[in-house]
Amino acid sequence: MPNFGTVDTGAVPLIELWRGDILESLHRGHAVVMRDTGEIVESWGRPDALIYPRSSCKMVQALPLLETGAGRDLESTHLALACASHQGAAIHVTRVARWLGDLGLGESDLRCGCQAAEDIPERERLARAGETACQLHNNCSGKHAGFLTLNRHLGGDAEYVLPDHPVQMAVRAAFEEVTGLPSPGYGIDGCSAPNFATALSGLGLAMAQFAGASESGDARARAMVALRSAMMQHPELVAGEIRACTDLMRALNGRAAVKTGAEAVFVAILPQERLGIALKIVDGGVRAAEAAITALLIRHAGLDATHPVAQRYLGPQLNRRAIVTGAIRTAPGFV
Repeated sequence: MPNFGTVDTGAVPLIELWRGDILESLHRGHAVVMRDTGEIVESWGRPDALIYPRSSCKMVQALPLLETGAGRDLESTHLALACASHQGAAIHVTRVARWLGDLGLGESDLRCGCQAAEDIPERERLARAGETACQLHNNCSGKHAGFLTLNRHLGGDAEYVLPDHPVQMAVRAAFEEVTGLPSPGYGIDGCSAPNFATALSGLGLAMAQFAGASESGDARARAMVALRSAMMQHPELVAGEIRACTDLMRALNGRAAVKTGAEAVFVAILPQERLGIALKIVDGGVRAAEAAITALLIRHAGLDATHPVAQRYLGPQLNRRAIVTGAIRTAPGFV
């Protein structure tokens, strides 16, 4: 078992928030840029920091769905939802419900738990109809529909989120193979599924392998291409409107697949550059993670620093009267 660094040890300043001439907030973390050969191109902090990838690794969790042939009839919209942390909007809920229906299953077969819709129009629709949110509104319902599709193929029992269930054993095997590291353990994610820990560099290597995969490769490579392509084709399904993942993928227009995870994890897959990016902000601050991934996409994926999306996450901060109040900046030494 490799020696992993603790997440707080060796973290370095990555993102600053300035108000006037005073540094108001400072966010430390770790970041790594990797090639599919396993080479670390750049890093800040400790690449060996042990993290939970949380939802940033959903494309890895979806690999067995395609590698086993369970998802051979799925469309790109299904694959995007399998990788999604969505807002529970109508475009998400209706598609997941239809997916389950095609399996002869329903909302009650999910094990992700109920979650209030984050999408305001859907929340208002539920209120007008006197309805409550259900498991379909859970941001992970697409991932769980993928788990159920795989479970149908594997013949497992209904409790597919248990760590020793065939579904999760297949996920763990794929996770350890693409990260190149045995996982030291798991934590239970918000959607009840196990989330396997790894080094930040392991997560970066996994993303780099997704980036370097070719349709002429083996079953895993073809699965990686299908999943990254689905994310880039349907960014609105991966996240939702006014979300960093959607905004950044749209701004990059097919140059990157981008995915966040809870507690300020972010990854990016850059197929043209054959690079993978992974980062973790130690304090869990989402604002800082969004700024850090934006900075790395400017550096490595050709995102224009003056693009409105880039400026939204890394640049001047405006108040409700459009007055500049400060700026989010990269810390000295980061990119």
